[in-house]
Amino acid sequence: MTEKTTKLTHCALMIALAFVLSMIKLFHLPNGGSITPASMAPIMLISLLYDCKWAFATSFTYSLVQMVEGFYPPPVQTVGNFILVILLDYVLAFGALGLCGLVARRFGKHKLVGAAAGSLISIFGRFFCSFISGIVIWGVYAPEGTPVWIYSLGVNGTVMVGEMVTTTIALVLLVKFLPLEKIRVKA
Repeated sequence: MTEKTTKLTHCALMIALAFVLSMIKLFHLPNGGSITPASMAPIMLISLLYDCKWAFATSFTYSLVQMVEGFYPPPVQTVGNFILVILLDYVLAFGALGLCGLVARRFGKHKLVGAAAGSLISIFGRFFCSFISGIVIWGVYAPEGTPVWIYSLGVNGTVMVGEMVTTTIALVLLVKFLPLEKIRVKA
């Protein structure tokens, strides 16, 4: 198998694993969303294994898979809102997962700290996109009298804190116990 074919296979397998994990719900939250068993960790693992090109291509592809699986049309039916939902809730939000390796590599030999920091920054990036989307698009669902930003923070924050915990723990354990240097395809 060629180097490129091996990398493509790794990326495809991690996208499939992330998708399967995203279908398993540990907790359903009352305002929408759910906590999964570290469904973003496989995408972040690719980011740790390979360079930015592979990390962002994988996270972008995963965003498309997530969009096909569960696209929710915005409450206001305008072209602009459809574009914002696609960008903020999918492309940019899941694209942020590709940042994990960039952040982790800054920590050099401290691989566990790097993996944890990369996970936290990546998930914060995803949260930020969802938070903005919650204000701009989904804020019409905020209860009367509740500021839109508080509504968005409550809905998106509860989901992302749970995801942050499960994903960060899983990613640190993967980095600790998997022989990443043996798995990685050398360029």
